[in-house]
Amino acid sequence: MINRIRDIRKAKGMTLAELAEACTPPTTPQTIGRLETGMRNLSIKWMERIAGALEVDPQSLVRSDETPQAMVVAQLSAGGADALPSPREAVLPTELANAEGEASAHMVLAVEESVGEFRPGDMLWLEQLAPSDAATAINRDCLIPKPGGRFAFGRLIDRKGTLVGLLPPGAGQKQQVVDNPPWIAVAQMLVRPL
Repeated sequence: MINRIRDIRKAKGMTLAELAEACTPPTTPQTIGRLETGMRNLSIKWMERIAGALEVDPQSLVRSDETPQAMVVAQLSAGGADALPSPREAVLPTELANAEGEASAHMVLAVEESVGEFRPGDMLWLEQLAPSDAATAINRDCLIPKPGGRFAFGRLIDRKGTLVGLLPPGAGQKQQVVDNPPWIAVAQMLVRPL
């Protein structure tokens, strides 16, 4: 078994000291480092403590040697694609938490027909937010539930009181307004088959 503590910790932007402090009860950065490198055995008790601090499922901290794992090998910038000094394991969005370190509910919107910049086969990963956090989603693509089991999707352009305004992605479509949605799901990642 290979442990993924370091990859998940780095994906969440945490240092060894921050992860050690977030454990219940707190531990030392050296202990976390030894667990990450395999210098110390990762027991079930440690898996539960570290998973709790990282807010992931304990089983996501390890994977089988036989299971191929997706790797991040390059990064894209204005100058083009550059190789990373050393590849790192890719962490699925469901294993990540929001900026406040809290576990967030993710959902996926599947695109069936071309609409605006979206193509058939696209999978849009969304993070569910409370309506009170709508300001963080302004000018971002969002999915919002409407009464009767329907949804509105588009660029969040306005929030007044309980009303939320979306600009749909299709050309010539009118603004949609949803009153008092129970949640707002903001787009986090687009997965597009090539």
